[in-house]
Amino acid sequence: MIDQQDSDMLDEYDFSQGIRGKYAQRYSQGTNIVRLDDDVAEIFPDEKSVNDALRALAKIIRSHQESA
Repeated sequence: MIDQQDSDMLDEYDFSQGIRGKYAQRYSQGTNIVRLDDDVAEIFPDEKSVNDALRALAKIIRSHQESA
């Protein structure tokens, strides 16, 4: 094991009971978290409103692609 000094790690942090790789598989599956800019978040305050808007936009895009 490599012993490296990390300036963000305080001496009182105790990882002796930690399990290496406990969340590695879940992390490797990726994530789809997106941060909205503040002005956009004001209009779309929750997950449902964002999903509804994106579904409506996707429907418009599909209809334009089909007619092209």
